[in-house]
Amino acid sequence: MKTSGEAINLILNCGSSSLKYKVFKSGTELCLTGGLVERIGAPDAVITHNACNGKALKKITGEVSNHSAAISMVLERLLGEGGFGKKQLKAVGHRVVHGGKYSAPVIVDNEVKKYLKEVTFELAPLHNPFNYEGVTAAENNLPGVPNVAVFDTAFHQTIPDFAYMYALPYRYYIKYLVRKYGFHGTSHQYVSIQAAKMLKKPLSKTKIVTCHLGNGASLSAVKFGKCVDTSMGYTPLEGVMMGTRSGDIDPAAVLHIMMEEELSMHEMDTILNRQSGLMGVSGISNDLRDIIKAEASGNKRAALAFKMYCYKIKKYIGAYMTLLNGADAVVFTAGAGENSHPMRAEVLKNMENIGIITDPVLNRAMVSGRVGEISASASPVKVFVIATDEELMISALADKMT
Repeated sequence: MKTSGEAINLILNCGSSSLKYKVFKSGTELCLTGGLVERIGAPDAVITHNACNGKALKKITGEVSNHSAAISMVLERLLGEGGFGKKQLKAVGHRVVHGGKYSAPVIVDNEVKKYLKEVTFELAPLHNPFNYEGVTAAENNLPGVPNVAVFDTAFHQTIPDFAYMYALPYRYYIKYLVRKYGFHGTSHQYVSIQAAKMLKKPLSKTKIVTCHLGNGASLSAVKFGKCVDTSMGYTPLEGVMMGTRSGDIDPAAVLHIMMEEELSMHEMDTILNRQSGLMGVSGISNDLRDIIKAEASGNKRAALAFKMYCYKIKKYIGAYMTLLNGADAVVFTAGAGENSHPMRAEVLKNMENIGIITDPVLNRAMVSGRVGEISASASPVKVFVIATDEELMISALADKMT
């Protein structure tokens, strides 16, 4: 683990009840160690310290009261006897889901923290308070070490106004900042950079459609390294169908259901975000693997959910290729994107007319952690599967800031 006094970056990714961390040698792509704290706030929290290849080095079960306690325990492990030295820490990089006005990473100071609390907590109440807690815990435990906030929304700040605005009275944009923000930006940015390398072209000369498909899912149109449109919107609810989220839907249908069922805003929000998508249609699971297994057993609702899911992704790919006036590549990433060859096959079926020809053998062989091409040699548009690494992207951006 130890790197003989060389500078390192600690990357923290705080979820609502979890903390993922990685340590990188500064200025490189070398991951030195990592880990995951799960079930924060519960008496049976699990702390797993890993090697960067995912092999568990040490697993601890016990009470972890909050994110601050989790970070203290991680630092005790990392900076303890035989570990890293505090003076090696060049920066602590944080994934922050919503950056509001920020179009690039920032070094966190009191002004940044004030903005995050006053503006972005309202925009992302399920995520940003925990991201913020990670920043304050790092400040308390590591005084003097710069904290760099990297925002999921920042990569999408290059989307033009005619694409990010909603056709609502303009006063709501001025008063409440209601507009498309987009999410998963760090992942979209990372895989577009990697795709350019695989194309052997400068990023500034590429046109790429990136598909981040996990339990949450979004697609982006990336032109010359800049995002020009993305499927998620004001919140992560807009766009393609997801594990438990509805994706695009006629607002009038929502209003009708609320009226007929006499639902509160909170109840309807729960339905749209937690009871819809693959789970809502299939009635089985939010996990695409379960849906595919059930479909193979003859479950008609699972088959419907699978076809709806693939159909909506296909539509966005086609729309974004039109927007880009053709693409050099389509990229699949994240849990389902990297692992589900049946989903990729269904999405990309019958797309030869827009230049996408897949190789079934290559597609079936591509599994998690692999990086490679699944398009046929004759395909004008390349199709890549690229394992995303948001923490590595955050480390690289933190290096630039410090």
